[in-house]
Amino acid sequence: MKNILITGGAGFIGSHVVRLFVNKYPDYHIFNLDKLTYAGNLENLADVCDKPNYTFVKGDIEDLGFVMELFRKYRFDGVIHLAAESHVDRSIEDPMTFIHTNVLGTVHLLNAAREIWKDSADGKKFYQISTDEVYGALGDTGSFSETTPYNPHSPYSAAKASADHFVRAYHDTYKLPTVISNCSNNYGPNQFPEKLIPLFINNIKNNKPLPVYGKGLNVRDWLYVEDHAEAIDLIFHHAVPGSTYNIGGNNEWKNIDLIKKLIEIMDRKLGRPEGESLKLITYVTDRAGHDFRYAIDASKVKEDLGWMPKVKFDEGFEKTVDWYLANEEWFNHVTSGEYAEYYEKMYGNR
Repeated sequence: MKNILITGGAGFIGSHVVRLFVNKYPDYHIFNLDKLTYAGNLENLADVCDKPNYTFVKGDIEDLGFVMELFRKYRFDGVIHLAAESHVDRSIEDPMTFIHTNVLGTVHLLNAAREIWKDSADGKKFYQISTDEVYGALGDTGSFSETTPYNPHSPYSAAKASADHFVRAYHDTYKLPTVISNCSNNYGPNQFPEKLIPLFINNIKNNKPLPVYGKGLNVRDWLYVEDHAEAIDLIFHHAVPGSTYNIGGNNEWKNIDLIKKLIEIMDRKLGRPEGESLKLITYVTDRAGHDFRYAIDASKVKEDLGWMPKVKFDEGFEKTVDWYLANEEWFNHVTSGEYAEYYEKMYGNR
């Protein structure tokens, strides 16, 4: 049985990756390492928490001693590293937290993998999950490829870019078998409601203002989270060490158009007159260093590994709205801190 470490597995994307691997690979033992900060929630994995090939470990990747001991104990065969601070607004307010978690935490994991795999790295893999934001901003045309130079503009993207550079450096210097993927915006169930889609679903439902940066003209590419998890699966198993892959949905939306689409769906599902919630849109001062447009060229992962997004945006958006409307209790728990009681109940005596 292979021991696979997934960091940040109680978060949004991480929980979908953990679920996929636990269910798809019964011959793997999946270790979910998560600090359980505000965005980590074990309720996201209630359906797999009792599986025999799943173990949750509460811990902090900033603690090198803890990380080293964990690697010595379980001798991991692979690492899928998702643990990160990821909200740009928070990074502007508190850049040091992003440096400690995203940069130092990544280097601690690299050092532990290097130590444990020093005798033989055959069949091992360290997989860094990154973001398209490291590339900077695009104009009205063009897209990011795997060879686009890094040009981060926020403390968040700068921290992720730095971590990516360390991952590549450990491959080139120490021959550590690493791979990296850079993905566009994800959406879907279990996303912490500081991010646009779940935040606005909740605000529309409760008739609260919808704060739109600037004129809402910034453009993002959107990908359903389960499609991302499947891409991660393929890259982890088949990518050549030292390689990089871009993952995207080929699905660009201006923020204001996305919000209006969300309003259309929400008004219909809530039984409101069409367009009633448009009055909730409130334009606010633009975010500092706000990148204008991101777009991903995902042709390499398609050609090399046969991956393409399966979920069409209209389908994914409807499924996402339905999930949040049907899981109000989950939403209330993650925003109130009550999920800490769930942790104690599930794992306090283990």
